[in-house]
Amino acid sequence: MLEMLVEFDKICQKYELKYWLDSGTLLGAVRHDGFIPWDDDIDISMPVEDYRAFARIAKDELPKGMFLQNKLTDPTFPFDYLKIRSDKATIIEFHEEGKEVDYHQGVFVDIFPMFAINETKINHLFYQYSLSAIRFFSAKKFDCSRMRKFLKKSLEKLHLGWDKKVGTNVIYSGKMPDVAGAFDYDAVFPLKKMKFEGIEFFVPNNCDHYLSTLYSKNYMEIPPKEKQSVHAHQMIINN
Repeated sequence: MLEMLVEFDKICQKYELKYWLDSGTLLGAVRHDGFIPWDDDIDISMPVEDYRAFARIAKDELPKGMFLQNKLTDPTFPFDYLKIRSDKATIIEFHEEGKEVDYHQGVFVDIFPMFAINETKINHLFYQYSLSAIRFFSAKKFDCSRMRKFLKKSLEKLHLGWDKKVGTNVIYSGKMPDVAGAFDYDAVFPLKKMKFEGIEFFVPNNCDHYLSTLYSKNYMEIPPKEKQSVHAHQMIINN
């Protein structure tokens, strides 16, 4: 996974694309100087324009043994965002256990597109409650595909671009309904660098604001063993 992150960073620097470590990867950088010991993926966010540019160029830039995964490159892939997969190891996630899966199952890097929207109460409530509703009905096994589609289109229409800095929130695009957060623009930009496993990568300008928003003010505390959750039912090193 670290090899994939290094290659991703090289491509972004070559094409001047912005990104930052996100979610558990950012938490790992701040709290553990690298991987959270029980984590098994890497999370990255990008401004949506840079995300789209990366999707166009990555298939020609990624080295042999790495695969850019989306619905175009892997038609049965069930998610709306990008992954980079490695041929060196296989991960079987809990939701894949016991199922026949046709898409690539290499260990992965998740890449999330991000929007900038006006920081208003109406926007905040729409974003918060739409995601909450989707998560609730998904947990009840309802088909939420129409709700997801409506949310994604609505958020895309709210996207301002990146010129308006005052009164702007940086948000996840809705392509990952289980991941939500609205961050102050100046808590994300300008990006800075931080070491992750001894290598410098880009992170938000104010990691404390970012992680407190995603988790809680107690994000530096190590959770008890029963809450140290992983994605993987099984991981296999490929020969």
